[in-house]
Amino acid sequence: MRSAVAAADDGATHERAAAFEADGLACRRGGRLLIEAADWRLGPGDALLLKGANGSGKSSLLRLLAGFLWPAAGSLRHGGLDVFADLPHWRSLLHLIGYQEGLKPSLTVAENLAIVTALLGGSVARCGAGLDRFGLEALADTPARFLSSGQRRRVALARLVAVPRPIWLLDEPATGLDAKNRSRLEELIDAHRQGGGIAVVASHGDVALRSPHVLDLGD
Repeated sequence: MRSAVAAADDGATHERAAAFEADGLACRRGGRLLIEAADWRLGPGDALLLKGANGSGKSSLLRLLAGFLWPAAGSLRHGGLDVFADLPHWRSLLHLIGYQEGLKPSLTVAENLAIVTALLGGSVARCGAGLDRFGLEALADTPARFLSSGQRRRVALARLVAVPRPIWLLDEPATGLDAKNRSRLEELIDAHRQGGGIAVVASHGDVALRSPHVLDLGD
């Protein structure tokens, strides 16, 4: 399967990412070749939209991009350097938001965000901005076990604000969100790109991206 990528607009800002490139990238999972010979070059302000049915390899590709799976073939570079040559450094540049929000049920919303912010090397002082961005202030003292799926997703997304990083890998990020919070997410992604960041987003079409590159993984 050869995947085509369409062109996107550039953006610029303080949190600029270096060029993020794939050359002949292939992903194999469970003995099955999910992705073969994918190519792209993303610059500051670009977004890559991953399309495809469930099971087509979108989540596996995001995990590969984060360095949790090894490519079956091809290369992945950031700033011209192989990301797999220094995975700790590469992971310090990115956020991976997947299906598992990673919240501790007994801790409050604020405590969960503060812990993950500290673990990611961010400033806990920015947690308030993350809570505010997704309308979580009233839930700050609520234990995570009482949250709905949409509220849990909003807490996970708040780390994007609390810990600025140039590369965002987002797996169906709008899952469980209402229209208001989908709009907040779209505005946040757009602001990130305008600031020179890069976003790779797996979506079934529930997240609107401005002029993205598109990688269609098919059925």
